[in-house]
Amino acid sequence: MDQARTTISKIFNGEPRSYTRFNLTQNMEGDNSHVEMKLSSDMDDEVDANGGGENTNQHNHPYYPSKLNQRSPKTICGFVIGILFLFIIGYLIGYLSNRNTDKTEIKSNCPVFNEIAPVRAEAVYSLDWSDLRALLKKKLTTLNINTNLREFSSASHQAGSTGDEALANKIMGKFKTFGMSTWTDEHYVKIHEPGSSNNRVLFRGNVVETTEGYLAYSAIKTVQGAALYAHYGRAEDFRRLQDRNIDVNGKVVLVRAGLLSFAEKVANAASLNASAVLIYPDPVNYSIKEDTALFGHVHLGTGDPYTPGFPSFNHTQFPPAQSSGLPSIPAQTITIKQATAIMSKLGGRTSPDGWSDGMLRDTMYSLGDEGDIITVEVNNVLIQKKIHNVFGVIKGYMDADRYIVIGAQRDAWGPGYARSTVGTSLLVELARTITDMIKNDGFKPKRSIVFASWSAGEFGSVGATEWLEGYLTSLNMKMFSYISLDEVISGFDSFKATASPLLYELLESTMKQVSSPVDATKSLHEQFAGSNWEKSVMEPMGLSHSAYPFQTFSGIPSISFRFTSSSKSYPFGTIEDTDQTLERYTSYNTLKLAKTAGEVVGLVTLRLVHDHLLKLNVAKYTSVIRSYVSQIRSKVESCQTSGRLPSTVTMQWLLSAQGSYDRAASALISAIRNSDLDDMEQCRIINNRIMRVEGSLLSPYVSPRESLFRHILLGSGSHTLAALVDHLEAIKGGHESADIDQFKNQFALATWTIQGCANALAGEVWDMDNEI
Repeated sequence: MDQARTTISKIFNGEPRSYTRFNLTQNMEGDNSHVEMKLSSDMDDEVDANGGGENTNQHNHPYYPSKLNQRSPKTICGFVIGILFLFIIGYLIGYLSNRNTDKTEIKSNCPVFNEIAPVRAEAVYSLDWSDLRALLKKKLTTLNINTNLREFSSASHQAGSTGDEALANKIMGKFKTFGMSTWTDEHYVKIHEPGSSNNRVLFRGNVVETTEGYLAYSAIKTVQGAALYAHYGRAEDFRRLQDRNIDVNGKVVLVRAGLLSFAEKVANAASLNASAVLIYPDPVNYSIKEDTALFGHVHLGTGDPYTPGFPSFNHTQFPPAQSSGLPSIPAQTITIKQATAIMSKLGGRTSPDGWSDGMLRDTMYSLGDEGDIITVEVNNVLIQKKIHNVFGVIKGYMDADRYIVIGAQRDAWGPGYARSTVGTSLLVELARTITDMIKNDGFKPKRSIVFASWSAGEFGSVGATEWLEGYLTSLNMKMFSYISLDEVISGFDSFKATASPLLYELLESTMKQVSSPVDATKSLHEQFAGSNWEKSVMEPMGLSHSAYPFQTFSGIPSISFRFTSSSKSYPFGTIEDTDQTLERYTSYNTLKLAKTAGEVVGLVTLRLVHDHLLKLNVAKYTSVIRSYVSQIRSKVESCQTSGRLPSTVTMQWLLSAQGSYDRAASALISAIRNSDLDDMEQCRIINNRIMRVEGSLLSPYVSPRESLFRHILLGSGSHTLAALVDHLEAIKGGHESADIDQFKNQFALATWTIQGCANALAGEVWDMDNEI
């Protein structure tokens, strides 16, 4: 362009005249055809170019207009044609040069794992969805998974041990080999270990064998009481005992392992003033040796219980504190052999129907009587351990500040093959597969993917929870989903999942796209979904799920799933969690199942980082809220009819809040239908609204120290809608625990939490429904 302009100046040099300069440069804010207009003087440019000044003799210039006027029309016409020709050539050269520059900036120096310069959204090339699916299936191989399983298998890698640190270094090395940016997160946490003398159990004054098993965070004391068999230790089990007028107060309760977490069993017993809890694996549920020890924890929460609600960083001094979820009574695991020695000699009344279906030898499963005295002695020691979480990141090409996290527990009490080795191996293989797709196949994820290896998972997702507590404000409105790889394989004939309702639709569509490892002619959905996929596959997210703190403490849509056995419980938390055991439970299909699990995680991840809009269905929460509101309404009316609840308690505002959420969800769906989804800024605005939903369902009126899991629909505590239903049931029954003023307070706070969520989903303040 400058050459063409100089030529024109030389031809038409005369009276100063203005021109317009077009500068085609890439606008790094998103427009690669920015036009710069500059008014200048031909004469000034020409004078500068020729070294002249104001005294230059214009009549001596070879192309002064007076000379030009003396030329023939034919000559002038030729000059004009030449000028136009040169102008066109110059323009084309400039345009093509600018286009080449644009392409170079997009394709070159666009690192996978470093910060990238903003580029125009439409220019970011990525594979289409069918290509991505095919690539994932091709590159995710059983050969690599098997190699990882062998490399990460370890006989001893308890949290904070040298074995745990060695595995962390291996994982870090793998991430670096893949070209990922890596970092670690260090915490100093308090955990329980067995004391110098083993914990003991005495029955009728005699020691009942010994076991190396123990329950971390049990109360450390020695207690005594009469034995009482309470089936699985569920709330409904204790209600059945109370219906028989059997008092739990002061009893040493014996319960089976399974159906709910150890912590919940102990909390249920403690709430009725039991003196201690013994937990055993019944042969009807577990196929393990009779002297196999059982390990676990009984903290009714996650994270370090001695830094509740805040992170256990060594450089921060906190006053002494402890979680409200720590039990006040001792708890201990016993082996099948120890349980048989006690249970076979229990007297007292026969147990309720269905409670005597166990398989302990020579055992009638009687409830026990006052003469069956048990002494429980717990000598655990509280120590501080340094643990490390390990991270690797694939940064997105457009919204690098938005990310999904895929995580796996690294530690275990014993070999922990199914507990941690399988998940860790899949974590590394997924990282390798996706980085390979980026480097060699042109895949460019719009958003970032973080791979996390957590420590101290055996003590209640300690490493993961401490990370959440430490960076909660940083994660807000940035982390849009979490996928857990923990315990992803423990059988083969059943497929179960737990997730945020926002992810239900995405999981179902993914199941339809992945082949069943049991029957390759069917999809996972065809194999396991049945006539109602939610009833067949989905289960409530509970404390035992490692995704629980992400979902209910941090308000991040989360998902975990597993291939499992429908008949026997897998021996998690024992030394029998080995590769041979897992092969038996999977009918020697471990590798096929691992590849299938990897495809499920991979497709969910790719869908969430590939599409312009996040595949999170906000309308799903409409039915969840409506279901709870319906239950509350029915019980409120029932309590008011019986005179247990004053008529001043009205459902009007809760119904209004429910309607606000319904309208906000419908409005967002309508906005999506009517939006230009190629407009990246519009998509980002919509995604912001979607990402606000889960976090807005965390009650802002609850202290994390007192109640860590603040989600009013999926969490736990008096602030939840489920607790309101239970409270109304207590009011209706006239129970002493029923407090009408407390109910009214929680009722009001829950109502406003739902309304606040609706407001956040609505978008800007001028779009909010303020009828409430």
